[in-house]
Amino acid sequence: MNDIIDSHRAELEPLGPDAAPLLDEAKDFLTGGKRFRALFAVHGYRAVRPLDIAGPVTAEFGAVLDAACALELFHAAALIHDDVIDRSDTRRGRPAVHKRFAGLHGEHGHRGAPEHFGISSAILLGDLLQSWSDELMNRACDAAAEPAFARAARAHFNRMRSEVAVGQYLDVLEEQRSSFAEHAEQLDRSTRVLVYKSAKYSVEAPLLIGGALAGASTEQEAALAGFGLPVGVAFQLRDDLLGVFGDEELTGKPSGDDLVEGKRTVLVTLAREALPVTQRRIFDDLLGTDLDAEQVYMLQRTIRDSGAEQQVEQMITRNIDRAHRALSDLDGAAAERLSALAGRAASRDA
Repeated sequence: MNDIIDSHRAELEPLGPDAAPLLDEAKDFLTGGKRFRALFAVHGYRAVRPLDIAGPVTAEFGAVLDAACALELFHAAALIHDDVIDRSDTRRGRPAVHKRFAGLHGEHGHRGAPEHFGISSAILLGDLLQSWSDELMNRACDAAAEPAFARAARAHFNRMRSEVAVGQYLDVLEEQRSSFAEHAEQLDRSTRVLVYKSAKYSVEAPLLIGGALAGASTEQEAALAGFGLPVGVAFQLRDDLLGVFGDEELTGKPSGDDLVEGKRTVLVTLAREALPVTQRRIFDDLLGTDLDAEQVYMLQRTIRDSGAEQQVEQMITRNIDRAHRALSDLDGAAAERLSALAGRAASRDA
């Protein structure tokens, strides 16, 4: 990934030293992370076509790596924009990009509003990473073994980007609604956001892109999708639990951050349904406000006591079991690799 950033940096050198903070932040932001999307893309390819990842980087392997890196660049852009939308202060234990640039504004004594400069810079960095992501995906498709493979991979990539953008809008819309819907409708809305904002693009789309570059058959694509969607759902359900109960030292986000942001997740929806009317009213009044530590703890305890946390854990287990059953049409070694990766994605603590 650093080679990609360095290559773009060399191309942009004529813009002068003033561009350095933006390019430095691109490199810093892309350092670390779990690379789940890249891993699922590579394993999606390997599920269809054997690939020696221990040997030299062949043209075939290079194409897969380009697609994997394209997904990580897209993911980084989505996180940067998501932090702006959610007005998050931190990401991975460091200032969110818009906060970092607001700080640079103050350090240099620039005129105007630091917050506006920070948000503008973060939006532009996200746009830049999306552009680089698209370039890499084009390069991966150009190196595909067959034009049909490239067309299929590009179609999955394009659909993923559209679904994430609309899913993000649905998430924003939910937070702005004046009240919760009836339980069944609210659960449907929360699940739709979960699927399209995160689940599909975190696992299913990377698997399908990797599989398409390898020339996946209709049956193989169905198996990858049948595995990928429930793993993606489990992945996001775990993320929702971490957003409420996660250890700040591990997640890099304040404990209970989703409660402060007012996220109407499946976890929150299930908790509300189990509460008596008066307690539910108090819960609703506090959700999405500037909570202090005591109020965060109170809401966390309320969710735990409601049984919603355990319900979500059971949903994670059911989705992983469903994913394992979908692997019957894939090679045994490939199925084993994917099963192990699914377990990691669903049981992580950060």
